[in-house]
Amino acid sequence: MQQDSLMDEIAHTAARLVVEDGLDWGAAKRRALRELGLPVRTALPDNDRVEDAVREYIALFCADTQPVELRALRRLALEWMERMAEFRPHLGGAVWRGTATRLSDVYLQLFCDDCKSAEIALINHHVDYDPSTVTGFHGEDVEALSMGVMCRELNVVVGVHLLVYDLDDLRGALRPDSHGRSPRGDTAAVRKLLREDNGTHDESKQPVS
Repeated sequence: MQQDSLMDEIAHTAARLVVEDGLDWGAAKRRALRELGLPVRTALPDNDRVEDAVREYIALFCADTQPVELRALRRLALEWMERMAEFRPHLGGAVWRGTATRLSDVYLQLFCDDCKSAEIALINHHVDYDPSTVTGFHGEDVEALSMGVMCRELNVVVGVHLLVYDLDDLRGALRPDSHGRSPRGDTAAVRKLLREDNGTHDESKQPVS
């Protein structure tokens, strides 16, 4: 099999796992190798290729359900962005990019003068959370505050992850990617997405905050 065709096959297998099983892209690519019986050292498609395959899969198999699920997750994200407004929240991940389904988690990046202040705010509001360390967008270790939050519109518990960055990281966080797209958006940008989501549903007549 030619290398380009092999990359496409891995990407499309990974896309199915992302959408149907809720795997993150790295895990989905690794499992795709196992499903296809390929060596673990096989070269993997980049995330842009997987994202294109995810969008194709959604368009083919989830066109009736995914837009509704995406809007619900964006509303949930906006709710938490408003609650954490003092920490300059930005939405990233699949919910921002538009590839999320009901199995997707919400990833919010907070940019704080004092990196402990967001955690203190959750404690003061009696919010249960699990702290962990994850890899940030520059490859550095970043504190994550994770919660299971009921999404009433979908009647499912959604993982909401607050990734705590230093305020100085905000400038680099808004740098466009290789396609000129912003990798994350602030509260105003998320409100705009909700107004624009799916032209067949008039979001402008529905409150989003």
